[in-house]
Amino acid sequence: MAVCQKYDMHTGDGLIPGIATGFAGGIGNTGSVCGAVAGAIMAIGMKQGRAESMDGMLRNLEVSGEFRRRFEAEMKSINCRDLTGYDLSTEDGLSQYMSSDKPKTVCFPAVGASYRLVVELLKEIEN
Repeated sequence: MAVCQKYDMHTGDGLIPGIATGFAGGIGNTGSVCGAVAGAIMAIGMKQGRAESMDGMLRNLEVSGEFRRRFEAEMKSINCRDLTGYDLSTEDGLSQYMSSDKPKTVCFPAVGASYRLVVELLKEIEN
């Protein structure tokens, strides 16, 4: 939020699509947290909004934690390197990944699972 204020960025300026660009490859191709997971956590935060109290904040964090548990149960990891089996931070690893079927067999399903799980979870907490 502070960076958005400093640079006068607003959601109407195409900010939302661009905000997740750096999550690819597990945060900048480092193999860290899957971009689909990071994006889902951001979506949960956008939907829930900022809590007014510590109790509210803890409830909001429980939702993100539950998403993580569900994603990991389904995909077996939340980390890009574990999911793809490649070290995308190296030229060789990135090249191997790009010529493999991993984008189709791992990454697209991870994005789909992330979307489905977020929608299911948000519906559950609305009821």
